[in-house]
Amino acid sequence: MTDTPLLQVRHLKKGFPVRGGLLNRPIATANVIDGVSFDVPRGKTLGLVGESGSGKTTIGKCVIRLIEPTSGEILFDGIDLMKLSGRELRERRTDMQMIYQAPGASLNGRMTVGQIIGEALWLHERLNGWAARDRVLKLLDVVGLKPEHYHRFPHEFSGGQQQRIGIARALAVRPKLLVLDEPTSALDVSVQAQVLNLLSDLQQEFKLTFLFISHDLGVVRYLCDQVALLYLGKLVEIADVDSIFDEPKHPYTQALISAIPEPDPDEKRDIITLSGDLSRRRPTRGCPFAPRCQAAKLDICETVEPPLVETGNGHRVACHLHTGAQV
Repeated sequence: MTDTPLLQVRHLKKGFPVRGGLLNRPIATANVIDGVSFDVPRGKTLGLVGESGSGKTTIGKCVIRLIEPTSGEILFDGIDLMKLSGRELRERRTDMQMIYQAPGASLNGRMTVGQIIGEALWLHERLNGWAARDRVLKLLDVVGLKPEHYHRFPHEFSGGQQQRIGIARALAVRPKLLVLDEPTSALDVSVQAQVLNLLSDLQQEFKLTFLFISHDLGVVRYLCDQVALLYLGKLVEIADVDSIFDEPKHPYTQALISAIPEPDPDEKRDIITLSGDLSRRRPTRGCPFAPRCQAAKLDICETVEPPLVETGNGHRVACHLHTGAQV
């Protein structure tokens, strides 16, 4: 096994046209993802965290090219996915699979569980008949479902069971990377724990690598090895999970962690309240977080965008307070 990360993303950008005028023509471009770079080591989990609208899901879809990035590099197992097209890209699809937030919406309601999982086997391996049935039954067992579920339809299952079906479908083609787009956010708390434990077990058994997208920091702390904080399409902090939770450096990270509910009622924590709401209208100059940041007291915060710099032990942060900037 090589030490090279399975997934390497470099300077990823994704823009969408902004339309206006009487003819509804493109008049500008909104950069939803703006120069994001990160690595996901083999067999590890990187948690991608941010508020709704920060661009987390867009990054996940760009990584496996469900939507086309505007620019950047996506190196998967040493191969630049941005240079692949047609048959070459289809062959790589088996190595990268996505599990979605709403399990019921991601399953074809007109197909049985056996057909849903078996479809991937037919498309990628031309496997059908009893051989495909045996593989599907083994996958159902792996994710904690029963053989009698083979002939049932998605609407006959609970949300947790539907997500297990989605996981089995993703595993059918023996992927190396799973992009998990808030896979437990639509589930009850008790079911969330079951699915997270299942994912953890599957990662060990099949040596999987996870890109885990979530806004739930409690879930991220349980499952992830590294955490990357995203704000308005830019990474503001990235480090191993213990460093993020024990020594958060960016004011945005500090605010998110301060809002985590404390299970001990006697344990008091100072909650950092952010002013305003996240808006896609990024400031034209300075730090994108400056309009909501209580620590933005330097003149440079309003005029110069901070670079993502390392502060030690692989901990990187984009904040002038940690770059030696002066008033």
